[in-house]
Amino acid sequence: MTSKPTIDSAAVRDLATLLDETGLSEIEYETENVRIRVARGGISGQTIMAAPQAHAGAAPAPAPAAAAMPAPAPATAEDAAKHPGAVTSPMVGVLYNAPEPGAAPFITEGAKVSEGQTLFLIEAMKTFNPVRAPKGGTVTKILADDAQAVEFGEPLCIIE
Repeated sequence: MTSKPTIDSAAVRDLATLLDETGLSEIEYETENVRIRVARGGISGQTIMAAPQAHAGAAPAPAPAAAAMPAPAPATAEDAAKHPGAVTSPMVGVLYNAPEPGAAPFITEGAKVSEGQTLFLIEAMKTFNPVRAPKGGTVTKILADDAQAVEFGEPLCIIE
């Protein structure tokens, strides 16, 4: 017999408040035991809160890159997300391109990067999370601006 997870209503309220403060369309919080997703939706744009879900285990492994030759830089954000060299946001938050205000950015267009190198920081719930290069290569396009709110899966840059 499985037990239903209890709803941490304070955490849900905090996430809904953060959603309103940042103007994002959804936010998700996950621990080893629980996942909470709060999203805007519906006709009037009201906030919808999903009940906590038990953690289903490890996340699926990312698909390997399929391109043997670099593709040209995409024209739109939708095209960018489909690009084989696209680095996408792993979470909802605010993107920063430098370790602190006034510092040099982590990357610039045309820069060579190595696998695991920090490309950006994303602030979510007052925690800064590094976005690292999934592979080495050259940054051909930076698609996100400093201090921009980003969504999960949004393309941030292209590495070829």
